[in-house]
Amino acid sequence: GAEQREKQYRAHRGFGDRRGGVISARTYFYADEAKCDQHMETFLHCIDASSGSSEDGFSAIKLTALGRPQFLLQFSEVLVKWQRFFHQIAAEQGQAGRAALEVKLEAEKLQEALANLGIVTKAESQHWFTGENLGVSGTVDLLDWNSLIDSRTKLSNLLLIPNMQTGQLEPLLSRFTEEEDLQMKRMLQRMDILAKRAMEKGVRLMVDAEQSYFQPAISRLTLEMQRRFNRDQAIIFNTYQCYLKEAYNNVTVDVELSRREGWHFGTKLVRGAYMEQERERAAKIGYEDPINSTYEKTNEMYHRCLDYILKEIKHSQKASVMVASHNEDTVKFTLRRMMELGIHPSEKKVCFGQLLGMCDQITFPLGE
Repeated sequence: GAEQREKQYRAHRGFGDRRGGVISARTYFYADEAKCDQHMETFLHCIDASSGSSEDGFSAIKLTALGRPQFLLQFSEVLVKWQRFFHQIAAEQGQAGRAALEVKLEAEKLQEALANLGIVTKAESQHWFTGENLGVSGTVDLLDWNSLIDSRTKLSNLLLIPNMQTGQLEPLLSRFTEEEDLQMKRMLQRMDILAKRAMEKGVRLMVDAEQSYFQPAISRLTLEMQRRFNRDQAIIFNTYQCYLKEAYNNVTVDVELSRREGWHFGTKLVRGAYMEQERERAAKIGYEDPINSTYEKTNEMYHRCLDYILKEIKHSQKASVMVASHNEDTVKFTLRRMMELGIHPSEKKVCFGQLLGMCDQITFPLGE
């Protein structure tokens, strides 16, 4: 029921129009499915224009322009609950406070915990962990855990999430009506059409980041596109907002997944565009502010994420990054680390994004 819902992922009347209080990023208002088709056509024109004007060009899309935001809210809630449940069990096994990728649950103890909560019998849960990569080492990490979503469900007839308080399984997305289910499928189809056009035209497609309550779903859907289209090079780029407290965990988990599955990791790094709206909403609805407490902490987070990706580029050559920043220190940091790691501009693994005319004193020297 509603009282069991994660507050951050509730629809809220006061924030129904996501455009309010946003001055630094374009936002879309959902009118109907026809409007989403119009947006898709506009994005297709952008891809064609980018292809015609530059080699290895970029085009950016927003997922809230391609479908009903309510679906992104609900799907984000499922993904977050699923991960929080993993970390709650980890805390019970004495692994609280570790970095996301360092947490490894013993499969045997995990099965016992699920049985003790009355969620599933030990015999039933054993087949969860017998997949190709699950339980091989006798432990389950966050990527193994996330893959259970893939193996046990399809997006549209999703997912039973354990509620730690009640020990009951809660079906979240099964509340979708037939029409909502169709809306979700059409959103995925639009994404697919755009990704195929980008690949055909040799354009790299950047999926913009949005508000934190949509972002888990947006990242997850983008990741599915990366799995399919980034086999030989980075065509699909996900965006990470470094003003979020979770940014480093999100980057490292996704890079590790790309390593395990052998596809090219593509990312755009930004500081973030929705801070005032995020903070106002968190205060009003009553959940933890997802944004770093200071600008300095956001800078640290940006450079930490960026350094991690630059090392991955050096190590594997299967990663690409757009440094989307108007910050002179960040640009200088990137150039210095590229020189130290021996990453040459001609490799085309690192590029920079700035708004036209916003900081020419950085853009022109950088171009030269």
